[in-house]
Amino acid sequence: SIPFDLSLSIFSRLPAKSIARFCCVSKQWGSMLHHPYFTELFLTKSWTRPGLLFILKGHHECSVFSSPQLQHPYGKSSLVVVSADFHVNKLITEKKGEDALVPVICNPTTRQYATLPKLETDGMSRSFLGFDPIDKQFKVLVVMASCPLYSDDHRILTLETGKMGWRKIQCPLTQTPISQGICINGVLYYLADYIALIVCFDVKSEKFKFIEAVECFYATLINYKGKLGGIRHKYNCDSNTLELRMWVLEDVEKQEWSKYIYTLQDDRFVDLRYFTVAGVTTMGEIVLSMYKSKLFYVFYFNPERSTHQSVEIQ
Repeated sequence: SIPFDLSLSIFSRLPAKSIARFCCVSKQWGSMLHHPYFTELFLTKSWTRPGLLFILKGHHECSVFSSPQLQHPYGKSSLVVVSADFHVNKLITEKKGEDALVPVICNPTTRQYATLPKLETDGMSRSFLGFDPIDKQFKVLVVMASCPLYSDDHRILTLETGKMGWRKIQCPLTQTPISQGICINGVLYYLADYIALIVCFDVKSEKFKFIEAVECFYATLINYKGKLGGIRHKYNCDSNTLELRMWVLEDVEKQEWSKYIYTLQDDRFVDLRYFTVAGVTTMGEIVLSMYKSKLFYVFYFNPERSTHQSVEIQ
């Protein structure tokens, strides 16, 4: 028989779609491909195979698409033809009943989703997913609300096999999340209103810290080469240009930021008025996506080379 380590090494070189299919071949293969060691090995290999992953929301479902990222993306416009990898019924993520939330975790790689334990709430709430790279654990943080304001009494759940349960956790400041969360090196970040701060939640210790967000408040939070960053964009109709303002947190303890400003010109392929910041690639390229158009484009901008390219998605 093939040694265990060699089997994992072979599987780690396969596409994610193949891994998802092989998990269903047998219990032995499923157990092997869900092993934490293989997960880390596969993710390490994936860094060398960058790709596009985006979700389109419809009226009743979310469609997940993926495509390999272009290896030489600059110089001309390109066309990428993709089909939906899978669909998730949006109803499973919505509120059911009067007071019970039904949270769902979805893995785009394996195309699997799991329903978490119901969570009782008296009002609104915001959910965030974080990862602890030391203990290799995923955790779900739910910031609870007690109308009309958010409270300091929240919930957390560790994703694990067996019975899962919500635990209470307190935050020293009352906060209202106003952004999506982003997890970098075991720390979950999100913007909080009223206090104009970036909330920093250590996934392992489950402790809260705070960073002042003076200029980058209301920015889209990003992972810029392993550092927390924020991008704000503004379109100038007079000059037909899109201005990107980017902040990168260079020193967490000293709260020192670097600031960059970039100006992009409209070209004959795309109208930058209808673009929004989607994220940043592992190579530091800023990715913009369209939010209003019959055609769907993804726009890459390399701030170090000042080069860009538009990619039409069909």
